[in-house]
Amino acid sequence: MILYHGGTERIAAPSITRSVFGRDFGSGFYLTGILKQAEKWAQRQARIRKKSAVVNVYEFDEEAAKDNLQILRFTDYSLEWLDLVLSCRQHADYRHGYDIVFGKIANDDVGETVQAVLDGLTPKEFALQKLTFMKANEQYCFCTDAALNYLCFQDARG
Repeated sequence: MILYHGGTERIAAPSITRSVFGRDFGSGFYLTGILKQAEKWAQRQARIRKKSAVVNVYEFDEEAAKDNLQILRFTDYSLEWLDLVLSCRQHADYRHGYDIVFGKIANDDVGETVQAVLDGLTPKEFALQKLTFMKANEQYCFCTDAALNYLCFQDARG
């Protein structure tokens, strides 16, 4: 399976980013299977950092990973998804115990709904009902060094 990482650097040897607070699935190396999503993220990062946009391309050996890693897969929004995102966004040191987490990304609209739950303004059940009507992209978070062993760098497109 081909996965993409948008940014401003060529990353032939990915590593786990531990310093970023408020990520949906906690510390990790984030990718997507949607090229357009990675391109948009790379362009956004390029504007912020005043650098060139780069999309890194990786081959993910999903079959081997399934046999050897702890993988959590969310195919839709759910209470379990929301609870994980809330935990990861509230606590920088939160560790969920999975090597890879796949699921919906909390984009700007979704992020506002999640933040309303964090702020105590919206009950979880209402937020989930609202989320079912929102279009969302996908993300893979490679949370451990063991998970990164199943990624093979292919190319960096600028």
